[in-house]
Amino acid sequence: MDTPVVGRRSFVVASVGAALALGAGTHAHAGGRPPFGRYGSPSARLTERTLYVHPGGLGDHTTVQAAVTAAGGSGYTLVIAPGTYRETVAVSVAHTGMTWIGASGDARDVVVVYDNAAGTPKPGGGTYGTTGSATTLVQADGFTARDVTFANDWLRADHPGISGTQAVALKVQGDRSAFERCRFLGHQDTLYADSMTLGTYPRQYFRDCYAEGDVDFVFGRATAVFERCHFRTLIRTDLTGAPYGFVFAPSTAVANPRGYLVTGSRVTSEAPDGYYKLARPWVPSSDTTARPMLTVRETRLGAGIDAVAPYTTMSSGYPWQDQRFAEYRNTGPGALITVPENRPQLTSDDAESHTREAYLGDWRPYECP
Repeated sequence: MDTPVVGRRSFVVASVGAALALGAGTHAHAGGRPPFGRYGSPSARLTERTLYVHPGGLGDHTTVQAAVTAAGGSGYTLVIAPGTYRETVAVSVAHTGMTWIGASGDARDVVVVYDNAAGTPKPGGGTYGTTGSATTLVQADGFTARDVTFANDWLRADHPGISGTQAVALKVQGDRSAFERCRFLGHQDTLYADSMTLGTYPRQYFRDCYAEGDVDFVFGRATAVFERCHFRTLIRTDLTGAPYGFVFAPSTAVANPRGYLVTGSRVTSEAPDGYYKLARPWVPSSDTTARPMLTVRETRLGAGIDAVAPYTTMSSGYPWQDQRFAEYRNTGPGALITVPENRPQLTSDDAESHTREAYLGDWRPYECP
């Protein structure tokens, strides 16, 4: 197995200490670093549409949702001080062009986290379902986040009576959604890169991000590019054998020519060698015509990935071989081609149409500073 890193639950707990060290408390900032770093303050705003979030009351708002609600139009920036914000947050379609900035420049210091799962009972009856479990829901176009952790710390072991174990950290549905140096922490269904409707194909871009989980922890029907990202598969104590889970589960609409693209990235694991599949296709009941699409190129696949059979079928009648799965020039023990028919490869000519430029079109977030 690969070199271990800090796990999700311990990571969230550690973030609390990091935030306090950086002065997130009401009085701890005295003589230390400014709570909003180089991004101004309520008394020295960068722009009139900059709002400051601080858990100890040194900003405009103490919660992220309060700041989102207060943003009365397009183009607002939220500067979020170090801290652990235990809340759910929804960014509606009206909040276009919103930007979240983690003030310290390190996603470990700014954590938005909650612990709903699909099977968690709702106060008014019923359960939350997968979408309702999301700690953060982003539906607005033009959303950007930098240096923020999105987490869902619901754990199966703590809730043995709940069968709906999907627990989303972030669901993003808007077009031109960009995430840079962000962290996505969860177990099942961590990062839901999706669209608002079947007929829309939002473009989403993730650069230098980290995502961890076990079952389908990057999934949905968006057109999404993951560049220089790190995907980490987790150990499972509730299972005794392989497979533990699946990294990707795209549900791309059949009419969409662009699904998920993973480029220049890496996949590591804290689980035994070969205990994870790279992907399986999700053909949901709401769109039985879906033809999931995933291209993984020039990416290092660690030993945690089953190199012999890296793909598997999720639903009978929709075999993975009939979907749009492909690889190109991957490296690492999980990329070894031992059974060629199980590892569909792009030709060099095919690879020219599987680039960030081809997937994102006239939107170029990768050129932004």
